[in-house]
Amino acid sequence: MAGNLPLPREAKGRKLMQTTTKDTGETVIVPATVERDVYGQGYDWIQSLEGSGWYEVPGWGRDGWDLGSWPYIIFAAAVTSDEKGQLFGYCTYVEGDVAARWYRSCEARNLAISKEAFWYWASGQSDGPEALEGMDPQDFRQIDGLCEPYLPDAGK
Repeated sequence: MAGNLPLPREAKGRKLMQTTTKDTGETVIVPATVERDVYGQGYDWIQSLEGSGWYEVPGWGRDGWDLGSWPYIIFAAAVTSDEKGQLFGYCTYVEGDVAARWYRSCEARNLAISKEAFWYWASGQSDGPEALEGMDPQDFRQIDGLCEPYLPDAGK
């Protein structure tokens, strides 16, 4: 059945697309990635997320380190569901190029975000944990509190 799913153009005002999950290899229908406006910039792209099913994610990890480097590097996330359960996505806007990835599990999505964030932090392209300074961006290492969303209002 993979690759043969019908692809609806819109549902409830949202554009949809067909893709394959990175963790389970399933073909799924998910909210379409918001492509960049050729004449816009990152902040314009963030505004275009409204109503799309995607939302910007400015901080990551328990301590809310910068996720990306606005307006050049921006992360966004989405959650949707199908008949099998929930689907968790994230996309990146990097100087106008947009790429999305989808996962069946939230944990797999969060680990993928953490690995990409680690790369930007260790390479000095984004402000992250001081412990990563001078590390090889390709040598992902787990640090305490890294693979979790930054939820500043969770304690209220």
